[in-house]
Amino acid sequence: MSIKTVETKRDGLKRAFMLTIPAADIEARVNEEVKRLAPQVKMPGFRPGKVPANLIRKMHGESLHQDALNTVVQSGVEQMLAEQGVRPALRPEVKLDNYEQGKDAEVAVEVEALPNVPVPDIDNLQIERLTVPADDKAIEMQLEAIAQGSKRWVDAPKKHAAANGDLVVVDFEGSIAGKLFDGGAGQDMPVELGSGRLIPGFEDQLIGAKVGDKRSVEVKFPDDYPSDQTRGKAATFAVKVKEIKTAGETKIDDELAKTLGLTGIDQLRDLVTSQFEQQSFELTRTHMKRQLLDQLAARHDFPVPQGMVDAEYENILNQLRSEAQNEADPAAAMAEIERDSDEYKRISERRVRLGLLLSEIGAANGVEITSQEMNGIIANAAGQYQGKDREMFLRYVEQEPTAQAQLRAPLYEDKVVDFLFTLANVTDRKASREQLEADLESEEGHVHGPGCGHDHAAPAKGKAKKASKAEPKPVAKKAEAKPAAAKKAEAKLAAVKKAEAKPAPVKKAEAKPAAAKKAAAKPAPVKKAEAKPAAAKKAEAKPAAVKKAEAKPAAAKKAEAKPAAVKKAAPKAAPKAAAKKLSAKGGKKG
Repeated sequence: MSIKTVETKRDGLKRAFMLTIPAADIEARVNEEVKRLAPQVKMPGFRPGKVPANLIRKMHGESLHQDALNTVVQSGVEQMLAEQGVRPALRPEVKLDNYEQGKDAEVAVEVEALPNVPVPDIDNLQIERLTVPADDKAIEMQLEAIAQGSKRWVDAPKKHAAANGDLVVVDFEGSIAGKLFDGGAGQDMPVELGSGRLIPGFEDQLIGAKVGDKRSVEVKFPDDYPSDQTRGKAATFAVKVKEIKTAGETKIDDELAKTLGLTGIDQLRDLVTSQFEQQSFELTRTHMKRQLLDQLAARHDFPVPQGMVDAEYENILNQLRSEAQNEADPAAAMAEIERDSDEYKRISERRVRLGLLLSEIGAANGVEITSQEMNGIIANAAGQYQGKDREMFLRYVEQEPTAQAQLRAPLYEDKVVDFLFTLANVTDRKASREQLEADLESEEGHVHGPGCGHDHAAPAKGKAKKASKAEPKPVAKKAEAKPAAAKKAEAKLAAVKKAEAKPAPVKKAEAKPAAAKKAAAKPAPVKKAEAKPAAAKKAEAKPAAVKKAEAKPAAAKKAEAKPAAVKKAAPKAAPKAAAKKLSAKGGKKG
C-alpha cells in the first residue's frame, strides 16, 4: 500500500503522524470486498454467485465502502508503525480528517511509544532469604485455634439464662416507626452472644433470656450501614428465643480431627505443619521479591509512557475508592486517598517502569508462558463464572488480546522473578515467623532508590487498632468460624501484599523490538467490544437487617489496591474447618 507519512510531532515518547491513503487503495479494497461477497449474494433472476458487481455495489455500497475504509486505515496505521519503528504503549488515537468518498484519506495518528529499555543491570543482585522452620509451639497454637473455632454446642440446662459465649437460636421481626421493612425478619437464626456479629446492642439485650422468652430489642442502625432503608434509623425487633446452647469443651484429639473429615489427630497435625511451611515459603518469597524489585528500581531510571502511568494510577484509585466504601468511615477513607494521591502517582510510575524492565529481562532471556500454562490460567479465571457467563468470559478472552495479556502478566512476572533469583547472590538466615512478618511490615532493611515511590506497607497512621475493631469476629456456625489466631495472621498478610510492590502488568511481546502487536495498532474496533461478564457468585443469603456491615481493615484496603489482572489468593494463616480445604493447602511449593 503506497502511503505517504509525515511526522507532525515528537515530544519524548509521544509521536504524531499524518497519513495520506490514496483513493485508489481504498477503491481496490472495495473491489476485493465485492469479490469476497459475490458468491454469497442472492438476487431474484440471477444464479447464486452470478450477481453483477455493479448491483452488489448498489445494494451494499455504503457498508462495503465503510468496511474497506476501516480495513485500509487499520492496515495503514500498522504499516506506518512498522516503518517508523514505533512500538505503541497503548492503542493509537486515529482521526479521519474531513474524508470524502472517492478522494484520498487524510488520517491523523497520535501514539505514545514504548521506550527503548536500557540493557538491564542484573549482575550482583544481593538477596537475603529468611527461612522459618516449623516449630512445635507454633503448630500447637494453630491446633488450639482450630479447636477454638470448632466449638461443640450442647443444649443448655432448662431455665438456663443466656450469657456471653452462649449460642441463642431466635426468630425475629423488625420494624421502623411501627412499619416492617425488607430483610428485617428471620427464623432460627443462631446468635453467639458477645461475638459482636450483629448491630450494636442486639446481642446485649438477649443476655439473661431463657427458652420461650419474648423480648423487644431496641437498636439504632449505624450511620454507615450499607442499606439506605435502615441507615442511621432506630428500629425495634420482636425476638422469640427458641433454643439456648452452651459451648462444650473442645479437645485437640482424634475426635476433633474426625469432625473435620480426617482420620485422626496425626493427619491434622501433618496438614497444619505442611500449611505452616507453605505460608512461610510464600512470606519468604515475598520478602525476597521486595528486595529484588527495590534493587532493580534503584538501578534503572528511564522514561515511561505517561498514558500507561495514568492508566495504572486510575486502576489504583478505582480499587481504593471501591474498598473505601467498606470502611467504617467511607468519607474519611476517601479523604485519605486524596491526600495520598501524589504517593500513588509515584507508585504508578514505579510499577510501569518495573513492568517494562521485567518484560525486557524476560524477553532477552527466553522466559516464556507455554500454551499449557496459558490454558490453565484461562481455566482458573473462568472458574469464577457459571453457565452462560463462563461461555461469555471465554469468548471475550479469545477475542480480546488485551484480556489475554492481563491474565498472562502475573505468571510471566513470577517466572521472570524466579529467573532473577537464580542469578542473585542469595544468603540464608534463620528467623521466626514473627521476625519475618515484622520485617515485611517495617522499613528496616528496605533498599531505597531515587524516587523510589515504594508501595509496600508503611505505618498506617494508627490504623492497626482501628482495623482490628472493624474486623468482624467469628460467626457462630462451625463451618464459618475463623480462629482468632487465623484472623490476626491474615491481617498481617494483608499488609504483606502491599509490601510486595507489584509492577504493572506489561505484555511480554511488547518488550521485543519487533513487537508492534496488531491489537495495539488497531485504530478503532470495527464492532463494539463485548462486555465482560459479571461474576456469577451470588451473595450469601443472610438477614440483611441485623448483620453488622463488614468493613475491611484499612491495611487490607491498601493491600488490595494493586491492580494485577489476576490476584493470587493470600495464603491463610490457619486451616479452615473443612477437610478438603485443609488438604488443598498442604505441600510445600517448589
